[in-house]
Amino acid sequence: MIRSTIALTIGLTCLSASAQMTPVGTWHSIDDKTSEIKSEITIAETAGVITGKVTKLLRKDAKQDQVCDECSDDRKGKLVLGLEIIRGAKKAEGKDVWEDGKILDPENGKNYTLRLTPVEGGKKLEVRGSVFGIGRTQTWVRVN
Repeated sequence: MIRSTIALTIGLTCLSASAQMTPVGTWHSIDDKTSEIKSEITIAETAGVITGKVTKLLRKDAKQDQVCDECSDDRKGKLVLGLEIIRGAKKAEGKDVWEDGKILDPENGKNYTLRLTPVEGGKKLEVRGSVFGIGRTQTWVRVN
């Protein structure tokens, strides 16, 4: 009885850990310069396609009514709070990587090619935005 309980507990723990190796969930984005929590992003998956929205602006100086003035697509003039900044990423075959989507930087209105890679058992998410292979990677932290 005790052995089966231990085996079940270990099995559920492993299942839970593997279920977290996905970008789906809520994340804190971190400011590159100050290391301050910048915003909360909620990532969802529908029919195998990843999208992500800004659900909270967390900087001390954040303006909750800030709009994306620099955006050049359908998001121009929209509130940053609630803005869809991740579009179209799909899981790469056989890997815990989501790519071929776009990520928007609402501060400058630019769209970047996106690559999402869960790391540290899904506790963190490497978010790479690039143009012509040149870009930067941020590490977001999962909100529990």
